[in-house]
Amino acid sequence: MSATAVRSGAADRTWILAATILASSMAFIDSSVVTIALPAMQRSLGATIADMQWVSNAYMLFLGSLILVGGGLGDRVGRRLIFLIGIAVFALASILCAAAPTVEVLILARMVQGIGAALLVPQSLAIISATYPKEVRGRAIGTWAAASSITTSLGPPLGGFLVDLLSWRVVFWINVPIAALALWLTFLHVPENKDEGAKGPIDWVGAAIAMVAFGALTYGLTAISDEAISRTVIVAAIGLGLVGIALFVYVEGRAANPIMPPELFRLPVFTGTNIVTLFLYGALAGMLFLLPFDLQSRRGVTASEAGLTLLPIGIVIGVLSRQTGSLADRWGPRPFLVVGPILVGLCAVGLALNLSSYWLGVVIPVILFAVGMAIVVSPLTTAVMNSVPDTRSGAASGVNNAASRIAGVLAVAVFGAAASLVFAWSDGGGRFGVLPPPGDPSRPALESAFLIAYSTAMALAAIWCFIAAFAAFYALPAKPVEKAPA
Repeated sequence: MSATAVRSGAADRTWILAATILASSMAFIDSSVVTIALPAMQRSLGATIADMQWVSNAYMLFLGSLILVGGGLGDRVGRRLIFLIGIAVFALASILCAAAPTVEVLILARMVQGIGAALLVPQSLAIISATYPKEVRGRAIGTWAAASSITTSLGPPLGGFLVDLLSWRVVFWINVPIAALALWLTFLHVPENKDEGAKGPIDWVGAAIAMVAFGALTYGLTAISDEAISRTVIVAAIGLGLVGIALFVYVEGRAANPIMPPELFRLPVFTGTNIVTLFLYGALAGMLFLLPFDLQSRRGVTASEAGLTLLPIGIVIGVLSRQTGSLADRWGPRPFLVVGPILVGLCAVGLALNLSSYWLGVVIPVILFAVGMAIVVSPLTTAVMNSVPDTRSGAASGVNNAASRIAGVLAVAVFGAAASLVFAWSDGGGRFGVLPPPGDPSRPALESAFLIAYSTAMALAAIWCFIAAFAAFYALPAKPVEKAPA
C-alpha cells in the first residue's frame, strides 16, 4: 500500500509528537483512573456491582469493537480529521461523565467515550509514521510508547488523589484541558495525510455484528447475578451473543475488507499468541476491576493509597519491557510467554489467600503481577508481528489489540458475576463491594461473604493465567519466531 507521507520540519514534528502523546495518553489513562474511582462511584450513585461492571465495560466494548474501523476511516478519509473528531468526541463524553446525575447516564457517556477513543487511538502511530522520516521514526515511536507507559502508570495514584481530595467526577473533568491542548496542537501543526492505496468499503457490517454480539454476551453474563432480571432474558442474551459471534465469523470470511481477516488465524503462532492474549489480558482486566473493592471497601485504605499500591505495575513494565524484548529476540518468546502468565497467576493466588498483612497479601502479589506482565508485553507483541508477513502487520496488530480489549470486557462480566453470585450464596446482604464501617454488627458476616466471593473470582483469574501459559507452551515454537514470508 502506498501512503500519503507528509514530512514536516523538526520543530513541527516535536509538536506533532506532543499532540499524539497527549491524545493517546488521555485514552490509555482513562481505564486505570476510572478503576480506582469505581468504589467511590458506586457509593455516590447508589449503584450495584453490575452497574460498575458496565461503567468499565461500556468503554472497552465500544473501543474494542470499533478500533479497527477507526483505523480504516483514518486511512481513507484522513488521519488528521478522524484524530480531531475522536479527541472532540472523547472530550464531550468526558464532560457528560463528569456531570452524570445517574449511573445510567454515566454508562451511556462511557459508551461515547469508547467511540472517541476508537477514532483517536489508531491515528496516533499512523500520524507519527507519516510525518517522521524513517531514520528518526523509531526514536519518535519509542518516545510515544514511553510517554504512554508513564502516563498510564500514573493513572491509579492520580485518580486516587483526585477522588480523595475532590470527587470521582474530577477524573473525567481533567480530560477536558488535555483534549483542548491536543486539539489546538493538531490544528496548528499536524498535516492531513491518508493511505492512497486503501481501497474498498469499511467493514461496517462486521463491526456492527461484533458490537451487538459481544454486547449481548456481556449483558447476559453481567445479569446472571441480578435477581431482578428473568432467567429467560439472560439465556436469550447469552444465546444471541453466541449466535452473533458465529455470524461474525461467517461474515468476515466473505467480506471484501474484513476487520478480522480469517486467513490470519490459519497461522498457528498468530492463533496461539491471540489465545494467550485473550486469557492473560482477560485475567488482568478482571483482577484490576475487583482489586480496588478489596483495598478500599474491605481493607479500608484510601483511594490515594490504593492508587500508589498499583503504581509499580506501570513502572516495572516500562523499565523491563525493553530488556525482555531483547532477550526474547535471542531465545524466542515461548519461555517468556509461559513464565509471565504463571507469575501473574501466582499473583492471583496470593490475592485469593486474603492474608491480613498488607505487604504479603497485596504488595508482593502486585509486584509479581508487574514482573509477570513486564516479561510478557514485548515478547508477545513481537511474536504477533513476526507471525505474519509485513503486508499484514497492520491487520495483525489491530486484531491483537481488539482481542485484548474484548477479553477485558468479557472477563469483567464473568469475574464480576462470579463474585456477585458467590457473595449472594454466602448470605451476603446488600451489594457486593459495599461494606458497613468496622464496628457495625453486620460487618463480620458481610465481610466473610465478601472474602469468599473475592477469593473465588481471583482463583478463576489464576486459572485463566495458567491456561494462557499452557497455550503459549503448546502453540509457540521453542526457537525464535522467524518473520513470516510475504
